[in-house]
Amino acid sequence: MQLGEMIANLCAALLLAALITGVFLLFGSPLWPAREAQMIVPLPVDPTTSGSVRGVCFEPCLPPRFDLKLAPRRPPSDS
Repeated sequence: MQLGEMIANLCAALLLAALITGVFLLFGSPLWPAREAQMIVPLPVDPTTSGSVRGVCFEPCLPPRFDLKLAPRRPPSDS
């Protein structure tokens, strides 16, 4: 291999790398998606009403239905 061919191959490789870099910079999207935080808001715990699997209900018992007004609102999504 001659010196001129090695220089030409090096210039071609650098030109190809610059072209690929320019395409990524021009379109601006990353190769993988950005990680977004998944926030979970737990409900406030009432220590007097805890879950039980007993057949017989001793005081305190869980309510028969859950009131959705007690749950905090879900934060709006940015996407």
